[in-house]
Amino acid sequence: MEVFDRWRTWDDARADLAATALDTDRLGRAAAAAVRWHGDQRRPTGAPYLEHLLEALEVLVRGAGETDPDVLAAVLLHDVVEDTPATVADVEAGFGPRVAELVDWVTKPPAGAGRQAKRAAKSAYLRRLRDAPRDAVRVKLADRVSNVQTLDRMPPDFQRRYYAETLTYIVPLAEGEPWFASWYAVWRKRYAHLL
Repeated sequence: MEVFDRWRTWDDARADLAATALDTDRLGRAAAAAVRWHGDQRRPTGAPYLEHLLEALEVLVRGAGETDPDVLAAVLLHDVVEDTPATVADVEAGFGPRVAELVDWVTKPPAGAGRQAKRAAKSAYLRRLRDAPRDAVRVKLADRVSNVQTLDRMPPDFQRRYYAETLTYIVPLAEGEPWFASWYAVWRKRYAHLL
């Protein structure tokens, strides 16, 4: 199973992207905005949050072969509305309506109080993704690849719950996306012991 973790900093990503025809200036602006909005936020592992965003970008570029600049900007910004004070309007002002729409599609709405309310809201959000535009689905698929590619580093109860959630909601989204379908098929076998 291919793991996407070469790009730990924007400089790492930019160095690899320089050999492509991609607009690295625009992607650099998106990465800088994400860093500004996410601030000192960390991943559960303690790593800077930018690493997750760069992993998702790497998945789309190196794995899925995505070249659409709006989709690539959206993957760098996909969590800013959900996890920071940034709004969809802020994203639109900086990156245009299409990027804002993609970010909006993959933003989990706020949930009520309590674990059950949060899980119900998350399930409703994941079901709603079936109606999302193809490009928003690709952003979500890349986001989840970043989150599950090293699932074994998380606590066992989280691993089982996240594996089941990914099989239920995310893997079906990959059916129309050959690269993602193949990657998730290998991932599913790698973590099949979690069922």
